[in-house]
Amino acid sequence: MATAVSSSSPFTESTTNPDSAKPKTLVSSSTDSIESQFSDIQFSSAPSSIQEQHKQFNSSDEENLENQLNLDRPCPQTPNPNPNSSDSAFSSPSLLHLSFNQDQGCFAAGTDNGVRIYNCDPFREMFRRDFDHGRGIGVVEMLFRCKILALVGGGPDPQYPINKVMIWDDEQKRSIGEFSFKSEVRNVRLRRDSIIVVLEHKILMFNFADLKLLDQIETIPNPKGLCVVSQASGSLVLVCPGLQKGQVRVEHYGSKRTEFIMAHDSRIVCFSLTRDGRTLATASSEGTTVRIFNTYDGTLLQEVRIGPDRAEIYSLAFSDSTQWLAVSSGKGTVHVFSLKIHPGFPAVSKLHNSHDNDVTVSPASSSLPSLKGVPPNYFHSNWSGAQFHLNELSQYIVAFGHQNNTVVILGMDGSFYRCQFDPVNGGEMKQLEFSNFLKPE
Repeated sequence: MATAVSSSSPFTESTTNPDSAKPKTLVSSSTDSIESQFSDIQFSSAPSSIQEQHKQFNSSDEENLENQLNLDRPCPQTPNPNPNSSDSAFSSPSLLHLSFNQDQGCFAAGTDNGVRIYNCDPFREMFRRDFDHGRGIGVVEMLFRCKILALVGGGPDPQYPINKVMIWDDEQKRSIGEFSFKSEVRNVRLRRDSIIVVLEHKILMFNFADLKLLDQIETIPNPKGLCVVSQASGSLVLVCPGLQKGQVRVEHYGSKRTEFIMAHDSRIVCFSLTRDGRTLATASSEGTTVRIFNTYDGTLLQEVRIGPDRAEIYSLAFSDSTQWLAVSSGKGTVHVFSLKIHPGFPAVSKLHNSHDNDVTVSPASSSLPSLKGVPPNYFHSNWSGAQFHLNELSQYIVAFGHQNNTVVILGMDGSFYRCQFDPVNGGEMKQLEFSNFLKPE
């Protein structure tokens, strides 16, 4: 039986609101059908409409942002909400999680002692909650630029159990929902209308308005918590690992269709989806190529080559226009590729060979030299047009900036880069900005 929301929530005000509705248990046949997957769902004071929860804040008005996010307002039940009043002012926290929001204009950092939210352009810290006793957050998911966050504990001393998802509304200064599962939560994705929770072998989708279960999907073991969803209104597309190595599953909820794509022969390590859900980029553990697919029929649209040697792919990102693809790799390099997947451009193949180094190529390949150890499609793949070189000892995620021909790069070492690439000549990108967002003030 569900109980009241735990008072251990880090941002909870000590005073109570007499107008708040009494917390109530969510009861539905859909939750009963997955009883074996989670132990409890709690939902307090259900919002009258989802629009009320999605109160946007204006990134161009910094004063308004500070007022809306209550940056300087202490939380009475958090004994030390101000990081500058303790030892945290003299030491940098350890990063546990980094992620961009849905429009890539902000990013969230989960650390071993709290949560931080930053704006990308101009770069500045927008929001911080540091917890006493160094309690960590392993997953933070923003909902565009509103004040709702999905939080999961992490690190050696997690703020919450690692099998619990907290839906936090910072405007109300309280949790508006909790999910407790019987296995570790690997990731969380948010849309304006739904909450997607990723477990090791299963993905669960809930309705945002009442937390009712909408769907559940079985997957191959998914320790990375791979899952992406479209963000365009009226178009819900979800992509996750399938039940075979190298396979991705695409759920088109609008047309009630499921598409399985054998994207690679080896394990999928990363993928990215355009906001409208039409185009998917995938990378495997081989780390030499990235493939771009049409999600509606599984057509291979294009292949881009990272390099001849195996490398870990950490991040993929499409530009808004789908003209560019950014890739960050374990070689300490961020690449930008020009895509040729505009309407009318021919696909590489309808039914492609799933082997990473053996994709069907055009008949013209017979005229190319045959080199020992070089895959036959090596000379046909698109190569990176622009690059930016980084410290190989850290992992990086990448997104396109809101200014033309710019990318934002975030490192697990706390580094923030904003760079500009030449769309015509390519080459080494120009660094426009650098900051260490973990550096004590």
